[in-house]
Amino acid sequence: MQTDESVRNPPLTLSDALRIRFKGVLDAVAGFLNRLGLMPNTVTLAALLGNFVASVMLGYGMFLGGGIVVLVMGALDSIDGSMARLRGERSDFGAFADSVSDRYSELAIFGGLLVYYLQRGDNLMVLATFLATAGSVLVPYTRARAESVGFYARGGLMGRFERYLVLAPSLILGAPWLGIVLIAILANLTALQRIYSVRRQARGQNV
Repeated sequence: MQTDESVRNPPLTLSDALRIRFKGVLDAVAGFLNRLGLMPNTVTLAALLGNFVASVMLGYGMFLGGGIVVLVMGALDSIDGSMARLRGERSDFGAFADSVSDRYSELAIFGGLLVYYLQRGDNLMVLATFLATAGSVLVPYTRARAESVGFYARGGLMGRFERYLVLAPSLILGAPWLGIVLIAILANLTALQRIYSVRRQARGQNV
């Protein structure tokens, strides 16, 4: 098991830092949704279904509408954890379900884009979309697998929040290719960074 200081006290990700900075706003929205009687898991499911709707829109080339839905669902998905915390109902299963929902959402979004480029016969963008999808899956997988064996792997350039920060605006601006290519490159680079980080930690154990 790792005892290195960076493992016990890992640096904040951009998503973590923004959650802290905008905690008051998130708590206010989360409190409002709680008062409406909504459950955190209901919000998680709503965000998932919304992203599936966005994937259909993207498959038809409706990038503006699809991008707006992706942006709104991304914001909605950041609320469920705050709702659970305010209700005093945070649980390991809730965190697990939220993580699985995130993966399904990303796969749905890239699936819609893949359908669009397949219909257009744009083989280069089909490849780029596949690589972006692979990178988006590998980034959280490397973290989860590393942590399961006692290592730290949360760094890198393109975490989940960063992927949404790149993809949603590129869709809204009608340039999905830009977001896809950036994610294809940077997400896979992030996965490699995490693999390298874990390798260094493993070597440190043997010193």
